[in-house]
Amino acid sequence: MGMKVIKTADASQTEKIAEIIGGNLHGGEVIELVSDLGGGKTTFTRGLAKGFGSTDRVASPTFTISKVYKSGNKEMHHFDFYRLPQAGLIEHELADVLTDKKCVVVVEWADVVKHVLPAKRLTINFRQTQEDGRELNIKCADELSYLMEGLPEA
Repeated sequence: MGMKVIKTADASQTEKIAEIIGGNLHGGEVIELVSDLGGGKTTFTRGLAKGFGSTDRVASPTFTISKVYKSGNKEMHHFDFYRLPQAGLIEHELADVLTDKKCVVVVEWADVVKHVLPAKRLTINFRQTQEDGRELNIKCADELSYLMEGLPEA
């Protein structure tokens, strides 16, 4: 398992790191984003989608549970389980896209669906270091090490 820690000074740097990872996505990957409220998950997803090639407007799916961003014939499915004490029917939607090689899956507040997520995923823990600064602790399954190509050294 690959690990990397990257510190960013502001939201634009956090978004740029995500854009690098997004440019490495092929489809079929799962990314878990972990932080407190306001930790930078939506900012990061905006960069991911941009790097993936989507021009769709990225917004937090806290109230809608999921959003889809298109890039050519591929899609990025962005799930936010913050408001759900249990996943219910949305768990089945998640399970369906997890097997689709044209889809990238981004999950926030994944505790209620951990049992559905594959072990082979990229997990990013965000820690606020200053008002706009973040420390990104990235854990990457060996099979997904290509996602970390081009990231700055710690």
